[in-house]
Amino acid sequence: MPIIRLPGRAALVFATALLAATLAGGGARDAQARDVVEPARSLSGNFLAGYVAGLARDPTAAATFLREALLDDPSNPELMERAFVAFLADGSMPDAMRTAERMIALDPQNGLALLALGVDDLRNARFGEALARFEDGTGSRAADLTATLLAAWAHAGARDGKAALEALDRLAGEPAFEIFRLYHGGLLASFLGMPDEAEERLAAAYGMQPTALSIVDAYARHVARRGRTEEAIGIYEAFLAQVQRHALAEARIDALRAGERPGRPATSIAAGAAEVLYALGSAGNAQGDEMPTIIYLRLALHLAPEHEMSLITLADVFARMDRPEDAILLYEQVSRTSPLNVDADIEVAHLLERLERNAEAESRLRMLMADRPDDLEVVTALANILRVRQQWNDAARYYTRAIELIGAPTAVHWPLFYFRGASYERAKQWPKAEADLERALELVPEGSSIGRAQVLNYLGYSWVDMGINIDEAFDMLKEAVSLSPRDGMIIDSLGWAYYRLGRWEDAVRELERAVELQPSDPVINDHLGDAYWRVGRRLEARFQWQHALDNDPEPEEREAILRKLEHGLEDEPAPEAAQAPRTGANGG
Repeated sequence: MPIIRLPGRAALVFATALLAATLAGGGARDAQARDVVEPARSLSGNFLAGYVAGLARDPTAAATFLREALLDDPSNPELMERAFVAFLADGSMPDAMRTAERMIALDPQNGLALLALGVDDLRNARFGEALARFEDGTGSRAADLTATLLAAWAHAGARDGKAALEALDRLAGEPAFEIFRLYHGGLLASFLGMPDEAEERLAAAYGMQPTALSIVDAYARHVARRGRTEEAIGIYEAFLAQVQRHALAEARIDALRAGERPGRPATSIAAGAAEVLYALGSAGNAQGDEMPTIIYLRLALHLAPEHEMSLITLADVFARMDRPEDAILLYEQVSRTSPLNVDADIEVAHLLERLERNAEAESRLRMLMADRPDDLEVVTALANILRVRQQWNDAARYYTRAIELIGAPTAVHWPLFYFRGASYERAKQWPKAEADLERALELVPEGSSIGRAQVLNYLGYSWVDMGINIDEAFDMLKEAVSLSPRDGMIIDSLGWAYYRLGRWEDAVRELERAVELQPSDPVINDHLGDAYWRVGRRLEARFQWQHALDNDPEPEEREAILRKLEHGLEDEPAPEAAQAPRTGANGG
């Protein structure tokens, strides 16, 4: 979706700031904290506990504590606002709607409360009430995208198609809103039985955004319903040519080829309005705005609890926020009959692995594989988990199975060769590793700067480490740094390569850059300490080693650092065991 203002109404800007204050912040929480939440015994205790839960990014606990605080002080406007936002973020919609009604009694033009109550009205087919909510407190209707789109669906619910389309067309002239005007105009026209109008608007929206799945799906379904099945299949295939794989598009093609006639793009007012909120939440998610995204998606799910893309997008947000249990609950709500269910199961397995519930993660993937032995995504997911566990030979075996499934590899398959190569390298099967890394380098697109940097880094460092192809290896490492100049781990590889060749001053220069970018990485600090020692900066060396020790290194690295803190390094560098190249977030 295009970059848009989220939204025009000033109240949602306030809500974003309020939600940031209530939910944002750092710090991981106990993985089982959601199971032991007990309200405090006093108003101040519950308020403070709710505030702390917000800092820990735990909306369930925040809602629990602030709910209790609100019982003790039900007329406090600030407490009401905080509790309302926590209820929305947690998906506690009955509490949210009751609180919104009380907020409106105090402030009849509270924008976020009006939005939530209007959505609840749409859900319950109170279309006149919904229209009144969306029109209250608005300055320029054309500037308020959310209210305008939802008001159009409220008009449609009242079976006033003319007013619905006229409401949307008030957005005309604002380029950032044009895609919404066309797309929702097409959905509305289709829902209201105006196929020619729907075709014109959906075709125009598709022309603007041919890789937006919601638009692709709506247009293809509309085309298929008009009897143009092959054209609809072509629309999905053009989408897949751009994104390579999407389970929903693939399932739609299979259904069309089986002779099934799809339903309308929007099957109800609630579904159409949920699509508004999903689209706005998805746009916010693309911009990295977690808080508006959560509000929009929770409201979308209030309208349509089985809206698959809202469930998956909200789960993705919670996973990024280090809320794995909440993400798992959302993924598991995806219907077992949905084409997206396998993707959701794979994500659940990754989250279980993150929670160190390793047996459950592997069991889930192996059950999937038993049902879908030729599913590339399932096989790759199992290989990835085994690689992260450092089960190198098993990981390489499943990557081999995945590579066999793809047939002729294309650019999109370079990670399979890269990760199999990394697994072979760690399993001390260098000839196989080298062949895979070189193949990955051939496949990775020139435009994929991060991916290309990862492959160059791994192959170049490995050559330096073995003392072969030195000139080419250094060229590779320098290119990797130029492609990913803010990746401290790749810069660390270049610095450590200089170190291994005895070029101490060059090593110090690069490793100091790496530490500036990732000051808390224990390996980078350890490397810089070694380089400082070699150039005679012994006090600084010990400082870096201590800093590495304080940042939780791996057990074998910890022992080596302790020895260096006690004895320093030998006067002459001794040959060291080969280490895997350091890689960034996408690396091996």
